[in-house]
Amino acid sequence: MEERLIPLNFLPLGKKAKVKELTSEGAVRRRMLDLGLISDTVVEALQKSPSGDPTAYHIRGAVIALRSEEACKIMVESL
Repeated sequence: MEERLIPLNFLPLGKKAKVKELTSEGAVRRRMLDLGLISDTVVEALQKSPSGDPTAYHIRGAVIALRSEEACKIMVESL
């Protein structure tokens, strides 16, 4: 069965997904890993800011706001 991966910033609000791949590099990649965005971590899109960016995500018991430029480099599989 082929996995259908999408960037995290395309995950609809209220939906959950599993992290499958990080395509960012350097310090940004390190920050994402430090936030707990490792393989098979469940992430839920909670809400967008009034301007539309950043978006709040529920990650490992914490609410984290990520900008689209960061979230687009996190590939997830929708649950």
